[in-house]
Amino acid sequence: MSRVFGRFILWLGGIKIKVIVDPAIDLSKTYVYVSNHSSLADVPTVMATVPTRASIVFKKELAKIPLFGWQLVTGPYILADRHSPDKAMRTIDKAKSLMSEKNISVILFAEGTRSKNGEVQPFKRGAFYLASRVNYPIVAVSISGAEQILSKGRMKLHSGTITIKYSAPIAVGQIANKQDELELMEKVRQIVIKNRAEN
Repeated sequence: MSRVFGRFILWLGGIKIKVIVDPAIDLSKTYVYVSNHSSLADVPTVMATVPTRASIVFKKELAKIPLFGWQLVTGPYILADRHSPDKAMRTIDKAKSLMSEKNISVILFAEGTRSKNGEVQPFKRGAFYLASRVNYPIVAVSISGAEQILSKGRMKLHSGTITIKYSAPIAVGQIANKQDELELMEKVRQIVIKNRAEN
């Protein structure tokens, strides 16, 4: 149903999608998908195209948007409260449970909020903190073109094409300390930037 809803939203807006999925992604496996974020159109794009069963971690502010936000709240997604450390930890715990108990992948928008100009902002540690504790591979997700369709601060929707690329999984390996986590974070960010430049 999530895929159907995502496709319906895109169709309603006259938005076309070009999807590139690396053949190394095993559809039977569980992943931490880490994506850039420049538009509200990113969410239905990921919903419609993610190659495996997956749950999106979304910020609670999106829940207030009529229809779109309501569907996120009632869907198989994880609401994140960035302003409460205790609730943030519960978000991590819920994501871990989904992954380990139900083999459901998790999608995180690593910048924490939408980019104002479409450029990839510095990543937040949340996605990589989770990855270090579940030890599932990370898939870098690069979305380009969405900022022209629905940019931050505007509600006017433009038709067009969004390109989304799911890169080859990256083994997390042994993350011994914060520095290892930060190096992994920058590695994934550079893949996202590179793929966007190529699209």
